[in-house]
Order: sequence, then structure tokens, then C-alpha cells
Amino acid sequence: MRKRSGKGAAQVFQITGARQGLADDVRARQRKYVISMSVRTLSVILTAVLWDVQRPVAIVTLVLGALLPYVAVVFANGGRENAPALPSTFVPAPTRPMIAPTVAGGVAEPGPEERG
Repeated sequence: MRKRSGKGAAQVFQITGARQGLADDVRARQRKYVISMSVRTLSVILTAVLWDVQRPVAIVTLVLGALLPYVAVVFANGGRENAPALPSTFVPAPTRPMIAPTVAGGVAEPGPEERG
């Protein structure tokens, strides 16, 4: 469910199994990328501030600042979500029971493969 911005502010309900729109998908991926880059910027600043105070913590923030760009790009370019699974419209044909061979005198009659 999304709220439409504007004067009416009417709620729009999604009732289909369709994926979200391309503009919404791009906006969500951009938001994730900006958040990741903000965390990276904060970690680089913390590295500079903590370098002479807490060197082990500064090294951890330095590694975090070095790895986050790769992670952010991978998440941003991850592509769209998979389409939700819709119920199948295929109806399989009912299976018919197999007719059992007739038994004469306790022994089944030989089939065509066994006669030849």
C-alpha cells in the first residue's frame, strides 16, 4: 500500500501480483546507496579522528570505509526484485487407475511381451 502525495492523499492499494514500478525500484536502490555511502563517510571521518586515540577502532573503521563502496554498488546494481509467484493456471489431468491383470487359477496370464 502506498500513499499518493498531493492534495487528495488518497491511498492506493496494490491488488495484483505485478512488481513495483521502475521509478519506485530505482528510488529504493538510490536510497540504499546513499545510506551506505553516508555510513562510509562517517567511518572515514571516524578513522581520521580516532587514529591517534584508539588505533584498533580506527583500523576497523578504515576497513569498513574501504569495503562499503563495493557493497553499496553491489546492492545498488542488484536489479529488481523477483516477480511474486502467481498461482498456476495449469490444471493437471486426473490420473486414471490402472486395471489389474486378471488371475486365472492363481497365475496371471502372460502379457504380449512374455508370449513371443
